[in-house]
Amino acid sequence: MLQQWSAHENPFCTRRTRPGALAYCFPPGVNVGDLIELLRSNQWQGEIVGPHGSGKSTLLAQILPAIKQASRQPVLIELHNAQRRLPSDWRGKTESAAISAPVIIVVDGYEQLSRLSRFCLKRYCRRGHLGLLVTSHVTVGLPEIFRTDCSLEMTQQLVAQLMQNQQVTIPAGIIAELFSKHHGNIREILFDLYDLYEKQQTDLKSKELFL
Repeated sequence: MLQQWSAHENPFCTRRTRPGALAYCFPPGVNVGDLIELLRSNQWQGEIVGPHGSGKSTLLAQILPAIKQASRQPVLIELHNAQRRLPSDWRGKTESAAISAPVIIVVDGYEQLSRLSRFCLKRYCRRGHLGLLVTSHVTVGLPEIFRTDCSLEMTQQLVAQLMQNQQVTIPAGIIAELFSKHHGNIREILFDLYDLYEKQQTDLKSKELFL
C-alpha cells in the first residue's frame, strides 16, 4: 500500500518518488506475480534490464516482498557510483539469511561490477544453489525476467498518481516536453517537475501578496 503524504508537500520530492514509495506502472496484463512465476521457472535466476531512469529500482522494491511471500529470502545488494566490487559483508548477510529460508541474492546495478566480481558471485550462487536476480542497463547473460521501458503514457500516469489532491496541475504539454528532453528518463523528468512545482507554488504565493 502506498503511503499517504501531506497535501502541502512537493509531490515530486525524493521521499515520495524513491523506490518503494511509488508503484511501478506495469503494462496491461502484467503484474508482480507473473515475474515471480517466471523467476521460479528459471530456478530463481534472472535479470531486469532497462535504461537509466526507467524504473528498475522501483520495480525491484515491489518484487522483494513478493519473493518473501514465495518462501524465499532476498538479500539485497545496492551498488552506486561505479562500485566495482561487492560490499565486504555480503557473504555474511547471505549466510545469516539462509538460516530462515532459501536465499536469492538481489543486485541492483549489477553492470557496475567487474567481470571478476560477477564471475565470483555467479559461481558462489551456483555452488550454494542460491537464486540470483539482478538489474542492469544491458543484458548480462541471465534469463530476462522483465525489460523496463518508459512511455509518455506511463509518465503521465505516474505524474497523475503523484499529483492527486493537489491544487495545481502539470499541463500535458509540459510532461511531453520533458519526456522528449530527457529521452524518457523518469528520474530526470521528476527532478525537473520538482523544480517546476516549486516555481508554481512561489508564483501562487506572490499573487496572493498582491491581492
